[in-house]
Amino acid sequence: MGWFEGFETRDVATSGTLIHTRCGGSGPPVLMLHGHPETHLMWRHVAPRLAERFTVVVADLRGYGSSGKPPTDPDHAPYAKRAMALDMAEVMAAWGHDRFAVVGHDRGGRVAHRLARDHRDRVTRLAVLDICPTLDMYERADMAFARAYYHWFFLIQPYDLPERMIGADPAYYLGRMLGRAEGGIFPVEVTAEYLRHFARPETIHAICEDYRASAGVDLEHDRADRDRLLTVPILALWGADGLVGRTYDVQAVWQGYTSAPVRAAALPCGHYLPEEAPAETLAALLPFLEG
Repeated sequence: MGWFEGFETRDVATSGTLIHTRCGGSGPPVLMLHGHPETHLMWRHVAPRLAERFTVVVADLRGYGSSGKPPTDPDHAPYAKRAMALDMAEVMAAWGHDRFAVVGHDRGGRVAHRLARDHRDRVTRLAVLDICPTLDMYERADMAFARAYYHWFFLIQPYDLPERMIGADPAYYLGRMLGRAEGGIFPVEVTAEYLRHFARPETIHAICEDYRASAGVDLEHDRADRDRLLTVPILALWGADGLVGRTYDVQAVWQGYTSAPVRAAALPCGHYLPEEAPAETLAALLPFLEG
């Protein structure tokens, strides 16, 4: 399909699972992490352009796409953002990068945030797209949040209620999630590729575990180091047509997490910034990553 031309593909064996990755370009290293319910394919418009100036690594999070779906446990710890962040630290080491910037959208942004917390000596810059920190979002939840983010509360229900309900018609659920974006931004072949991975029972279960971890063990980790400020610069972007910017003072919230400056901007789109507004996303990322 012409996606990620010139990128090398590698499945990296981490200490916890197998992570599907691609790497291309040259220059300072940048790791890019996707959101729900997608794969690294969401960066198809942005990563190749960034690769003109940076060494870009895109990866499928554990549980998503072509990456591994390891067994879970009663605490959902194998799908904690701490475990997912460790995957990515090991991925970057496997590609030969000790220090790197991280860009994460949605769930990938939550992994990127934990990566910056747990691997402070390795993350140089952190860009988070259309999120505030998980702890803040749960603690400030109201009716508007619950309606817009209903899936946060649906997917955390005990096994196997959401698995069975989504599994009855995965294409419908995927379409509803991607339908949050308007304007035909998901071509048929892109939607088909997302569905090819998403429709697998093991993927559906792993995604539920990702959300169950966020409502449990992730909050424990976040509370434990809430007052331990990051020192990394942060770029927070959000869709002007989405809920995040209307609900939170995004820049102020993220500034509470780091002693370094926070840049922030709303882009003219909804939730899926790299696919709805790729040019604007690239324009925002470039000066930040270049420092």
